[in-house]
Amino acid sequence: MAQKPALPHRQNSPRLVAIGSFVGTTIEWYDFFLYGTAAALVFSPLFFPDVSPAIGLIASFATYAVGFLARPIGALVGGHVGDRIGRKAMLVASLLIMGIATALIGALPTYDHVGIVAPLLLLVLRLAQGFGVGGEWGGAALMTVESAPPGKRGLYGSFTQIGVSGGMLLAVGAFTLAKVSMSHDAFLAYGWRIPFLASALLVMVGFVIRAKLAEPESFQRLKDEDALPENPLAEVVRNERRSIWLTMGMRMSQNTVYYLYTTFGIAYIARSIDEDTNIGLYSVLIASAIGLVSVPLWAALSDRVGRRPVYLFGTVTSAVFIIPFFLMADTGSPVLIVIGMVIGLNLFHDAMYGPQAAFFSELFSTRVRYSGASMGYQFGSVLAGGFAPLIATSLLAANDGRPWYIVGYFTAMSAITFVAAYLAPETSHLEDEPAAVPVDAATPVPALATTAPR
Repeated sequence: MAQKPALPHRQNSPRLVAIGSFVGTTIEWYDFFLYGTAAALVFSPLFFPDVSPAIGLIASFATYAVGFLARPIGALVGGHVGDRIGRKAMLVASLLIMGIATALIGALPTYDHVGIVAPLLLLVLRLAQGFGVGGEWGGAALMTVESAPPGKRGLYGSFTQIGVSGGMLLAVGAFTLAKVSMSHDAFLAYGWRIPFLASALLVMVGFVIRAKLAEPESFQRLKDEDALPENPLAEVVRNERRSIWLTMGMRMSQNTVYYLYTTFGIAYIARSIDEDTNIGLYSVLIASAIGLVSVPLWAALSDRVGRRPVYLFGTVTSAVFIIPFFLMADTGSPVLIVIGMVIGLNLFHDAMYGPQAAFFSELFSTRVRYSGASMGYQFGSVLAGGFAPLIATSLLAANDGRPWYIVGYFTAMSAITFVAAYLAPETSHLEDEPAAVPVDAATPVPALATTAPR
């Protein structure tokens, strides 16, 4: 039999794949976070004007949470396409879906123009956003992790993670620029739309970059040998469901604390100090910029000392720091608010988030990795971050504006993550399984069962 020619994907350097993943993921999360920022600042008066400010904020965060409900659907579809057809195809599709939905939000009429139709259209487009981002993370993470050099999966996988910081930085930066460059009335009238409409230009850039990427070698070999599963979703649930539960559990604390700080935190600071204050936006902006460095540092550390110890450190410290964060926010001091946001996000949260792409990917075999990692990640997102701002706002109202019920809620989420991370196997010392060896789909296969220590 004639030997197959070298595949184009083998010409891709790990650095090129990492940069491409970072740029594309940054654009995706820019789109997604725009909604969260707008939900905290403008959607309540524009789309829910006939209720009290507190109820309007809750309704605004409810539409925000709906986007998380669509993420598991995106994960299921994206996992199937990614494991059956290819990582790249789903990455390009998710980028287009997200970009179109975001640009359309910027063109929506408000409640004053079309009544109840306005929040309904907002809801539909938020669902489309959720679907797009649901299929995004798994592909971006796997592209970098499966293309990484030996011993550097954590570091290279973190390029997907810092795309979140990059997206948050762009989203909050765009909103801040629009908010401070015009009057409050002009911002509510049209200024808030500009960052959403700008998404169309960013998506064009991301599309060009992702179209040039090729499949990781480990996946392409399975595809060439016709060793891909017929039904990856059924196979991963049948053979590797424990890893799904572990990844879901490890999302509880990390995803909850992130949205408590970056979405609910902005509204909490504004309501505690001054409705027109920008300090919440500035603090998230600063923490997001630092995250471009802190996330890969924590990920690189996990390559050296292990995923579990780094993850457990982030879980425990995040739980302990939630009370000091609220106390610092209540002082009204801009300096203390910024310091609290940076400590909570960069020093503690990022210890969980940095190693996550590698850790979650390593828990699944190559055949079903897209499906497994995406399911655990996105289903965990629904149970954690998706409802965190809504739950926190409701708990705040139930406790007369005091955050102590929120502290109890987050402590419970942290306990779940601690147990899941403690039970998860250490994977940093393992190499990826040999993709050329077909795996019997009928036989339960532990994650990375065919790997060997370096």
